[in-house]
Order: sequence, then C-alpha cells, then structure tokens
Amino acid sequence: MGGSMMPEAYENNIDAGLSSLAITNTSPCHNVPVQAPIISSYNDQIRPLLDTIDRLRNLNVMKEGIQLPTIVVVGDQSSGKSSVLESLAGISLPRDVGICTRVPLVMRLQRSSSPEAEILLKYGVKSVTTDEEHITKDICTATEAIAGSGKGVSDTPLELYVRNKSVPDLTMVDLPGITRNPVNGQPEDIYEQVSAMIKKYIEPQESIILNVLAAGNDFSTYESIRMSKQVDKKGERTLAVVTKADVQPQGLLEKVTADDVNIGLGYVCVRNRLGDETYQEAREKETSLFKTDPWLSKIDKNIVGIPVLAKRLVEIQAMMINRCLPGIVMKIDEKLDKSVVELSKLPAVITCEREAWMTLTDIIRSVESLLKLLIIQGEYSEYPDDLNMHCSARLADMLIKFSNDLQAQPQVAGTEFLMDEINVLEECKCIGLPNFLRMSAFVSILSQRLDAIRARPVEFMKEIWDYLEAVLSSVINKYSENFSQIQPSIQRASRRLISKIKEQSVTRVVEMVEMEKMMEYTCNPEYTTVRTQMIAAQANFVNTVVGLNLATSASSGFGTVPITHLRKYPAQLLHQALDLKISITAYWAIVVRRIVDSVALHLQFTVKNLVNSQFQKEIVGELGGGDFEKMLDESPSVACKRERLKNSIKLLKESKEAVAAVLDQSPGHGYRY
Repeated sequence: MGGSMMPEAYENNIDAGLSSLAITNTSPCHNVPVQAPIISSYNDQIRPLLDTIDRLRNLNVMKEGIQLPTIVVVGDQSSGKSSVLESLAGISLPRDVGICTRVPLVMRLQRSSSPEAEILLKYGVKSVTTDEEHITKDICTATEAIAGSGKGVSDTPLELYVRNKSVPDLTMVDLPGITRNPVNGQPEDIYEQVSAMIKKYIEPQESIILNVLAAGNDFSTYESIRMSKQVDKKGERTLAVVTKADVQPQGLLEKVTADDVNIGLGYVCVRNRLGDETYQEAREKETSLFKTDPWLSKIDKNIVGIPVLAKRLVEIQAMMINRCLPGIVMKIDEKLDKSVVELSKLPAVITCEREAWMTLTDIIRSVESLLKLLIIQGEYSEYPDDLNMHCSARLADMLIKFSNDLQAQPQVAGTEFLMDEINVLEECKCIGLPNFLRMSAFVSILSQRLDAIRARPVEFMKEIWDYLEAVLSSVINKYSENFSQIQPSIQRASRRLISKIKEQSVTRVVEMVEMEKMMEYTCNPEYTTVRTQMIAAQANFVNTVVGLNLATSASSGFGTVPITHLRKYPAQLLHQALDLKISITAYWAIVVRRIVDSVALHLQFTVKNLVNSQFQKEIVGELGGGDFEKMLDESPSVACKRERLKNSIKLLKESKEAVAAVLDQSPGHGYRY
C-alpha cells in the first residue's frame, strides 16, 4: 500500500483485535457537528480495557517490573507536539520559547456525557481541579513543583485527567522535546537527560511510539526518528503524525508515500491550530485545507486530520492492550507467587525469650549442618556455582599443593654433587672405626632440610584456617542475615574461635617438624628398599671417580653427574658421602609423607571437632548472658523488606482483581485468567 497507508498486516491485526470487542470500523467524517466527539464508535467497548490499564498504572504496577501498553509522544523541539495534544484533548497546554514540557505528562482523555469539561491534575500527593481557563497556569505550577523553577527536566510524571464529550478514550505520555543545544538557562546536559527519559519510555515492547514530525523538514534528520529507530528498527510500533502541513504542503505527499524512514504504522497529516482559533474553527480549516489545497488534496483522506489521528490511536491502543493483556496476567501471577514465597522465607517475628533461644539454636544448627555438608561430606548443592564454597575439593587442592611444595623444597645450598655431604662429614670426623657413617652427620643434613621447609607447614595452616574462616563467615551470614542485632556477635565469636584453633594448629605443625629433628625413625620398609636400590651403584661410581680414566661425569643413583671436583677426595670419604646422600634421600621421602599425613589427620580431626561441638559452645558462651528478646528484635532492613513484600502482594492482588474483572466481561478474548 505504500507509506501513506496502514500496512495490511497491521490492519489485519487491528481487525482481529477489535473483532472480539464488536467494534465497527467506520471512516471518519469531517462534517459531523462540532458538539460530537472526535471519535466515539469504539469508546464503549474500549473503555473497560483502557480503564483497566489505567487502574494498573494508578496502582503503580510498573514498579514491579510489569510494563503496560502506553502511547508515548516524542518529537524534536518545536515539532508541533503541543498542538497535536491540544487538538486531541481540547485544552491549551503551556507554550514558551525553548523546552515547554519538562516532565512526563500522562494525559488521560476520557469521553463523558457531561456538557462541561472536567480537568484534574495529580502530582505527588496533590490533586488539583482546574478548568480550561487556568489549565496552562496550573500545569506550569505543577511542573515547577516537580522539576524546579529553572529549565531543568525531571522524570517524575505529572498526570492530567480530561473528561469531555468531545475527546477520544486515550492515555498518552507526552515527553520533553529533544534539543541538542541548551538555550535559555537549560542544563548543559539537557540532551542526555531528555534522551535517557525518552529511551526509558519507548524501549519497552508494549510502548506505542507517536513520533511528531514537522512537514517542512526532511524526516530522516529528526532526532526523534533516530531514537525510535534504535528501539523499533522495523517501525512496527511507530506511528508518525506530520504537523504544519499548511506551512509547506508541496512535496508532503511524496514524503509520506516514499516512507524513507520506515514508519510501520503509517502517517497522519494534520494542520496545527493557529493563534486564537477555536478548536471548531481549527477543524473546519483543517478539513477545508486538505480538500482544496492543490498539493494536500492529493493525499489519501484516510491519513489526514485530527479525527483520523484520534481514530487510529484508539485502534492501535485497543490492539496493543488486547495483545499485551495475557502477558500482563502471566507476569502479575509470576510476581505475586515470587513475592509470597519471598515473604514466607522471612523469619517469624520473635515475641519472647524462648522464641529467641529457639531462633539462635536454629541458626547454630543450620550453620553446623551446612558446614558438615561442605567440609566433611563434600556436598556443595547450596553453592553449585561458587567454586570457592566447594570446601572439600578446595581443601584437597591445598593439601596436594602443600605436599608438592615440601617435595620441591631445595635440599641445602650447594651446586656441586656430594659437596654438602663431604663438608658435613669433614666436620663430623672423630676417632673411631673407618667406613662407619656417623649419625651426627645424618642428623646435621636432616636438620638442614627440615629448617629449609620449616616455614611452609606454618604458612599452610594459616592459609587453611583463613580459608575456613571465610567459609564459616559466609555460612553464618547466610543463616543470620535477617538478625542484624545478633549477627556481629556470632561473627565475632566465630573469628575468635578460628583464631584460637589456628594458633593451636600452628603450634602443632611446629612440633611435628621439631619431632622429626629429634629422632630418626621409620618402620616403613620403603626406606630399606629405596636405599638398597640406590646403593647398588655406589661402588661403580666411586671407582669411576678414583680411577685412572679421565671421565668428567659418572652414573650414580641420582643420574649422571659431574665428577671432576671429586677426584681430590679419597675413596673412603666418597663412599661415606654417597652413602649419606642415599640414606637422606630415602628417609626424606618418608619424612615429607609423614608430615603431610599428620597435618591432614590433624586438620580433619580439628575441623570435625569445630563443627560438632566447639562452634556451638563458643556462640553460646558469647551470647549466653545477653537479652535475646532484645537482640533478636527484627532489624530495620528486615522490617522494611517485610513491609515492601506485603505492599507488593497487596498491589499485585489488586492488579489481578482489576484484570480479572475486565476479562470476565470480555469472554471473547480467547484466554483465561
């Protein structure tokens, strides 16, 4: 059909949406008496739906994240937005140089049988009844109350209710006009403020965008077109109203027919009311203009005039409400169920000391139970995505790293093979049997190695208990978050307990290392096995070193090593040095394993003792003398949350009832509530 007509697919959607409402699609007539409403044939059927949406809006259901179908009026500054809205509402709106609309103006138009117009402004807690003579001043007063007396804008809406026999049933949100360059005292970031506000309103898929364009400019240059295209790329929910058709009529037909900016819901061309014209005079002149002007008379009569715009908006509004209502019903149910469940999870209000003790006991047991799952049993279903809370696995990782660190510790300073052992043997010489390995030499080498790794077990224990302290703190927070008065005391007691256990564990591992220094012992047959295997290469190695050949390296139980530096030493000393190195190597593997095993056993025992008894004793000792009833009074944050959830549930239930009422009256919608 081209850009000048409503797309066929969209028209079919409207027909389908309105058929269930028994709406007859009639062409607008420009010659009806002035006293007749702009559009009336749809109102009786549409009003219950629109009243329901307005009821939901008044209930503020949108703060629950439920979007409502809304006609959002946008346009560049001085595009004629105010004139269009005035023509639809039949009242005068503020006009000034620069930005006039500084807050979202929610216009609720409702046709009534009363001969007198009823006009009401609502903002904050105020409701102001006004009339056509004072409406402009009252809107300015309300705007200043919301956005201040300057030129700044505010996102707080101002609601305008107009009941009149000559208005269509429509609810629209008029937003500030878009201006890139601040003038007349406007804030420097006025463009960013207005853009953010417009995007907030037009981004939801439930929003219908009414884009107001002045006829005299290229439509593609409008900032409002750019913004609407960002959120509605195909223009499926954008309707354009072209104002000031009489200012530059030439070429307007080509613009709306070509539709270079892809307005999916089509165009409506109108003439702005000028000067002191009455609305009756304005409509008569508009009708005459599109009939007699040599350029404008060529435009299809189905897309010209304020009555056509009103009819089109009512049709689109009805279709959007009809389409969105099932989704709104579903979202209300989901939000209501979620709020009810969340409220049920809040702790009961404590009224006596006995309940306080029971609550504290429940917190302690819950913490102990989860710690058992996390640390002892290796379960982590409570924290499936938080790897740091998979405690059993993390503790195993830390223990493996600890073992590897001990194995990888540098033996003793020295770069040449056997020199450390030779130096120790030289200093342990005594009068005695030849070829006899002195235990003093063995102990000296062993002590050097133990001193080299002494700090690591201490570091490991500190790392372990720092980690467990963080885990315990997280679990305590989980179960005591609703008791801010008692939570610090529990956390303080748990930190003190962990600190005490950490100190005991450090003392324990220091003792383990010291015990290894004081006595050389093992019943592990691995020591003899490894030593026997390695000693087999001893004779060949020594013979190679003291032999007459000029070899620079030789094979030993430790691989092939350089030997030039060893030729100056007698065979007896070399035998003793290699024997000492083999003995230390075989024994060191057992020492490391014994330390790691002992640390692991100590850790398991201590953790189980912590979970099974120490935690409860420490907490009760910390709080046993306190006033539980006072300490467990509901915290302000929980009380606030409880009140918020109650209000949310009340709001959602009222919203549910409001939607149910209109659906009960409209069985043809094809869905159930």
